[in-house]
Amino acid sequence: MLSLQVLFAPKDVFFDLLEASAEEARASVQALTRIIAQPESARSLEEFVQSRRKDKQITARIHEELCKTFVTPLDREDIEALSSALYKIPKTVEKFAARLILAGPRLSGLNFKRQVALLEQATDTVVAMVRLLRDRKQLERLRDLNAMMQQIESQADELMVDLLQEVYSGRYEPLQALLLKDLYELLEKVVDRCRDAGNVISHVVLKHS
Repeated sequence: MLSLQVLFAPKDVFFDLLEASAEEARASVQALTRIIAQPESARSLEEFVQSRRKDKQITARIHEELCKTFVTPLDREDIEALSSALYKIPKTVEKFAARLILAGPRLSGLNFKRQVALLEQATDTVVAMVRLLRDRKQLERLRDLNAMMQQIESQADELMVDLLQEVYSGRYEPLQALLLKDLYELLEKVVDRCRDAGNVISHVVLKHS
């Protein structure tokens, strides 16, 4: 006979894990802010590696709970979709940091403050939206947050156009231009990952409202 403990997940376990994953996404952007402010010689991926390792453990725990639990507070496919979307955020941030370190002095003097400011807004919004999953009655608040996320993505797209115009202007050496284009696209992709997470959350809340 199956026990109730197997049939039902422990109280709030999936919400706790999804919130923890969202916090790791935000922590990865905070780590990026710190590494950009450091001298090139002091930059390291260690903080990003630790954050992604922790998030990977959270993602594995979510999968484990889904495998052993029959009754979940949200549809299983929605939990999996949101978990996957959240995991991709710090993974993409780490990829950017790794390429920034590899570029080294070739991009000396350049900064990414405008993009990182948008990343901070995007991950803050993701964390707030994930927390709303515990109380899905706050539909209006969710709509406001999702609208904010769409606005952040729009600003990121506009900034990307401006930055690419600068890259293509001939101001940079060919290798510099190639490196910058790659890095700019990765930062834009982080915002896209946040938008994807927000879209999953909006879908879940509307479905259960």
